[in-house]
This record gives sequence, C-alpha cells and structure tokens, in this order.
Amino acid sequence: MGKRLIEKILEDKTGTEVKPGDFIEIEPDVALANDITAPLAIQEFRKTKKPLFAKDKLILVQDHFVPAKDIRSANQARMLFDFAREYDLKYYFEVGRGGIEHALLPEEGLVLPGDVVIGADSHTCTYGGIGAFATGVGSTDIAFFMATGRCWLKVPESMKFVFSGNLNPYVFGKDLILYTIGKIGVDGALYKSMEFTGDAIKSLSVDSRLSLCNMAIEAGGKCGMIEPDEVTLAYIKDRAKRDYKVYKADTDAEYSEVFEFCGKDIEPQVALPHLPSNTVSVRDIPEIKIDQAVIGSCTNGRLEDLRIASSILKGHKAHKNVRLIVIPATQRIYKSAMAEGLIDIFIDAGAAVSTPTCGPCLGGYMGILADGERCIATTNRNFKGRMGSQKAEVYLANPAVAAASAILGKIAHPEEI
Repeated sequence: MGKRLIEKILEDKTGTEVKPGDFIEIEPDVALANDITAPLAIQEFRKTKKPLFAKDKLILVQDHFVPAKDIRSANQARMLFDFAREYDLKYYFEVGRGGIEHALLPEEGLVLPGDVVIGADSHTCTYGGIGAFATGVGSTDIAFFMATGRCWLKVPESMKFVFSGNLNPYVFGKDLILYTIGKIGVDGALYKSMEFTGDAIKSLSVDSRLSLCNMAIEAGGKCGMIEPDEVTLAYIKDRAKRDYKVYKADTDAEYSEVFEFCGKDIEPQVALPHLPSNTVSVRDIPEIKIDQAVIGSCTNGRLEDLRIASSILKGHKAHKNVRLIVIPATQRIYKSAMAEGLIDIFIDAGAAVSTPTCGPCLGGYMGILADGERCIATTNRNFKGRMGSQKAEVYLANPAVAAASAILGKIAHPEEI
C-alpha cells in the first residue's frame, strides 16, 4: 500500500517505517512559542538544569498581547526578551520587528516544505499550506525540545479532501475550510492529518493555502497539508534560509476517509455563533446587523487578504454603526500595504488600522466586544466569549465578506456592493 504525505515526511525524518497509531520520537526542524506559551516553557526548561539544545531551531515571537496591554502581559513579554538575550537566540522577534507568528515564519522562510514543525500554539498547522508537517503542542513539549531537541507524537491517520473544478467569485481558502468543517464538524478530523488536493486547491495562492490549513485544528485535525507544487516553490524561492525537500503522497495511498467537493457548489461561507462548524452560504443568511468588523489574524491578515478587503472598501465608508478594525499580520505586510495605498483606503473608509497583533482574535485587546454586540471577523474561532463578552456573537468569514458587511452594516455578500 502506498504512503500518505505525512508518513513520507515522518519516515524520512526518523529513518524508520511508520504507520498510523505508532508512537515515535523525532527531531523537529523548527519549534516555536509566543508571549503566552513561551513563559511556561521557559520556566519548565530551567528546572531541567540542561543547556539549551539546538537554539538555532527555536523561534520566539511576541504577538499575542503585544504591544503589552497591561502589567501581566508586559511581564510575560519581558520573560521572552530576557531569555532571548541570555541565550543569544537567532530567531527572536520583538514588537515592531516581526508580527503574528503564523504569517511571519513562512514570510521569513523559516518554515519550509518537508519540515517537521512543532509550536506551542494550536494554529501551528498553518504551515501545512507549504507542505510541512506542522502541529500544535503544549508548552511543556517545547520545554522538552529546549532540553533535548526532540519531541514525541503519535502518527495520525490521514483523511483526503478533493476539491475539483473552478471556484466561484469571492471564494478563497477560508471558505473551503469553513465549508469542510461545516460538513464534518469540529471533531470530524480528530487527531488526523487532513490532506487537501484537487484542481481548486492548485488554483489557490500560497496565502490562501496557509489560510485553509490554519483552521485544520478547528476540525480537530492534527495537521492540514497541501503537496508543494510550482506555486509553492515560486513562493519560497527567494525566502528559504536552508535546504528543504518536497514530499508527495503515493498515488495508491489509502485514506481513512475521502471527501470530494465541487468548487462550483461552494459560495462564500459564514460560520454562525458559536462554532466554526455552524456554516452557511452568505446568500442564505437573513439580515443580521453587526457592530464590528475585524480583518486580520493568523488566518486572514496576509497581503492578499488586505488587497481583497481594500478592493471592496475602495470608495466606500464603513457603516456609521460599525467599528472597522484592520490588522496587518506582519510589519512587512504592513509596509507593502502602505506602498500599495491599501492603508489609505482603509483609513478613508473609517477603519482603525493596528500594528500587527493577535489582539481581538483571542479576546486579548484591540476590539473586545460588549454585551449583545455582533462582530464579523476573518479570525478562526467564534466560541462564546472568544472575543469578549459571553453575550456577544462572532461570525467568521473571508475578507471580502467582512469588508462588504462593514460597509452595509449587516452580513453581506460582496456582490451587494
């Protein structure tokens, strides 16, 4: 029987045959943590009294509660700063010099096709968009990596999702993953690798592929993966900081489940409160007024996302009853957006444009919701209380839908503008 994509990577990295259910120990190519998850890892690592192992593979990023929103977050951030200076870390990204980790690392060429990546953040699965095996782990797993350069995992089973044909206008990677989660549920891929393939996938930009794989965790997946192709290689050509290897699944590989979807059947999606699986076509939503629109996050804060949103907002104003918040995911994206005139479009539309931060996505700051408020967001989770009040509602959508909704003051299809 042929091998699936994840098994190809793990077998090459371990030098031994693997199969679903096996427990293995492996040396990741990259390990990352942020200002929320790294402090606990640092504390536990110090207890080992061991030297820092493979510090050139450890990446620390300040992105969740920074610029520091209060004293507690400032102390968390300071712990990262002090640790990075103590060990002279090569890959430490301070405020103003990086951005949101899952947009930053691919942009900087620090994660590459064929890599094994662990991160103390559940959306580490993002990097499957360029053909890496990337998965979220706990802070103590990062501490173990710091001390040994290794981690353990159970080899997951694999599911295959085939998207055939062409995509409809205003349908992007975000819509494909929301549509998928709507079909299989938030536990439909529990501890499984989700392989995405088909003509519709091949037509996606790398930004859209990263967005798609970013939300594999919202289906319960261990990872989301897309085989690298010429689009991937063009993206990493001038970014890669080291050698990499492209892996492809065998054509006779078998999967625990195979789902086949037709691109023409998929309209822009909206996930209604309070689960990412509660998805419907934006055309099928009754009038739902909103108080806030957020465009950004590790899911949809990349340059393509800002271009999409600006193309809708250009020449328009956000509705008088709507707060519009735009958050470029990295400093480089921010500068590119300025050079292209996108920031002017956002500000002219009445948006507040933030420095890169996870901010409102996790209910941190920069857009907390009050009781009874509704927000449409390009973020990844809409659980009750995720963005503030337990009595607020979060609706998930792509940047075009979020921008159109901001203009009309209600959840809207971009074609309505």
